[in-house]
Amino acid sequence: MTAFLGKGWAFPIRVNGRGGLDFADGATLIEQSIWIILSTAPGRRIMQPEFGCGIHDYVFASNTPNLRASIAASVERALVRHEPRIDVLRVRAQTSADNEALLLIHIDYRIRANNAFHNLVYPFFINEGEG
Repeated sequence: MTAFLGKGWAFPIRVNGRGGLDFADGATLIEQSIWIILSTAPGRRIMQPEFGCGIHDYVFASNTPNLRASIAASVERALVRHEPRIDVLRVRAQTSADNEALLLIHIDYRIRANNAFHNLVYPFFINEGEG
């Protein structure tokens, strides 16, 4: 199972107590991969200019239902394209109850190798904080 899901450096890259690098595998590695995809704007990787997610284009946009639907669609496209180990089941973006500028992107996915269901909530600020 680990052979298919992979093993690699943990994100963020850090040194452990033994002086080596921390590693992640299985479902943890996939979750970290999703986080990296969403955190990377297209064009930021020189050798892979299409890698990433276009949600960064929505910073400073008005928080409307159309914006939230566009963000959800952008996230789904990026995950389908860049994370082949999962099936994206549902993506939805909703405004945080505490902060109008914070969108919570809920991602429901299934790991193909074992059909395990997982979810992740990615915080995305569309505006700078106030106060």
